[in-house]
Amino acid sequence: MTLAIVALAWMYVVVMMALAEALAPNGTILGAMFTLLLYGVAPLALVLYLMGTPMRRRRRTEREIPGQEADPAAQAEAPPQSRSQTAAAARPVTPSRRNE
Repeated sequence: MTLAIVALAWMYVVVMMALAEALAPNGTILGAMFTLLLYGVAPLALVLYLMGTPMRRRRRTEREIPGQEADPAAQAEAPPQSRSQTAAAARPVTPSRRNE
């Protein structure tokens, strides 16, 4: 929530800078567009992408956890398994190395 407020405030400042550039006696609309892109859109996109990395990582790991399906109907249609098969499917298998 706080990040959204900061992003909105930053874009407000950048839009005001672009308007000042466009309406200035020596300013141009092309300069205002570059101001908007280089001071606003590009840095904000980069910051939001980097700040969203933990959330994307958390979602990816939640999807990769075995036994958790998003669709309960798919679980209802699946054939029943014995308790040992379910426990074996939920337990991750780790590779082991022998020192010979």
